[in-house]
Amino acid sequence: MRKLTLGHSDLVVSEYCLGTMTYGTHTDEADAHRQLDMARDAGVNFLDTAEMYPVAPVRLETAGETEAIVGRWIAKARPEDLIVATKITGSGSAAVKDGAPITPARIRAAVEASLRRLQVECIDIYQLHWPNRGSYHFRKAWAFDPSRMDRSEVVAHMTEILKCAQDLIVEGKIRHLALSNETAWGLATWLHLAQAEGLPRVLTMQNEYSLLCRLFDLDMAEACALEEIPLLAYSPLAAGLLTGKYAGNVTPENSRRAHVPDLGGRITGRVFEAVSGYLAIAHEHGLDPVHMAIQWVLTRPARTLPIIGATSLDQLAHLLAGADVVVPDEAKSAIDRLNRAMPMVF
Repeated sequence: MRKLTLGHSDLVVSEYCLGTMTYGTHTDEADAHRQLDMARDAGVNFLDTAEMYPVAPVRLETAGETEAIVGRWIAKARPEDLIVATKITGSGSAAVKDGAPITPARIRAAVEASLRRLQVECIDIYQLHWPNRGSYHFRKAWAFDPSRMDRSEVVAHMTEILKCAQDLIVEGKIRHLALSNETAWGLATWLHLAQAEGLPRVLTMQNEYSLLCRLFDLDMAEACALEEIPLLAYSPLAAGLLTGKYAGNVTPENSRRAHVPDLGGRITGRVFEAVSGYLAIAHEHGLDPVHMAIQWVLTRPARTLPIIGATSLDQLAHLLAGADVVVPDEAKSAIDRLNRAMPMVF
């Protein structure tokens, strides 16, 4: 597994980041630990989790269980070069009592809880799962209304969060602050405030990105490329759509769609036509569609790392088998043509 230095840091991470959001619901602890062993043996040293996990469904009573499962593996395996990223839950989530927003007090309590569950002394990358003010992610673009936001309140909030992060870094509890489900304006403002106030610079951005979800490609890609903010791309297989297992609008037993029928708003009138197109491109160029979709993420103009996730050991083995696959230029050109013909399918 190839390694790289992550953004403006000294963290050396694998190109693949292992996502863990199903650990505790669709993946039991024993299988989760086998997955972590397999990923480690393949050279993956980068894990992503969150205090609200596991998902599908997200529940207050299960929040934190994924971190605890990962923590018990860390205590047992003691991997030397492991880099762990986790997140504080954003406003309005069922995983937090009363859907409380992110505040300095909430961050302090959440960091302490994550440290205990993960059984680590310091969290390498601490991410804000989504901003308090909301954003256009999670299929909310159709009703996105930034005119309702109060700029002065947002900036004041960002400043107090950066100051809190600074204190936590000094105390040795986190190494870097990072963002998730943010916008180009949000990223630019976080960076401006950090520079102006001498506060921590955000390290990474974690937004959804795949062949089917290309919101990142414009303003966000420009901001991240020029500011050297790597994208940690979640759902690079579009919640399984790009594997082809849902082609023809089917729902396999025990699949994610069996629990979330619309796959979080990704099932639309055009999505299966687009999926068929990408499957055809993979077939034409002798590529496994899963490997093509994951490796394509690594070819993007802004530095982008895929977060891979699996509910079973077999699925993870299949994902890892594609680590050295190269997507030829002809396939990338065909992908570009299909995206122009069928953009924004969900």
